[in-house]
Amino acid sequence: MTTVTLNRNATKRRALAVVVWALQVVSAVLFLFSGTLKLTGAPMMVQMFGAIGLGQWFRYFTGGLEVISAVLLLVPSLARIGALALAITMVGAILTHLFIIGGNPAVPIALLAATTTIAWVRSRD
Repeated sequence: MTTVTLNRNATKRRALAVVVWALQVVSAVLFLFSGTLKLTGAPMMVQMFGAIGLGQWFRYFTGGLEVISAVLLLVPSLARIGALALAITMVGAILTHLFIIGGNPAVPIALLAATTTIAWVRSRD
């Protein structure tokens, strides 16, 4: 390999690292916000989880999972675990939007894409 090829590879790795860190930080902020709304009993969340029909315990469970996993996203050695937990949560959110509460599942789909990307890249580290 030539020096130019090695430099290009290093540049690509750095660019990927920056993109993944940006995804992790943005995702962590969004999940911290969403999880906090669930845990503090924001009326919109209480109503939404009432419509889901599993009880308010599920709101606390989901909010706690989102907050804990968001923190894990910011710890390099644990980011994959947090991303996987959030990806599974977003599959549930998408299905809930499609079959129970209605509404547009675009945000959960985007978050699923972000968290699966994070999990995939971090599994290769």
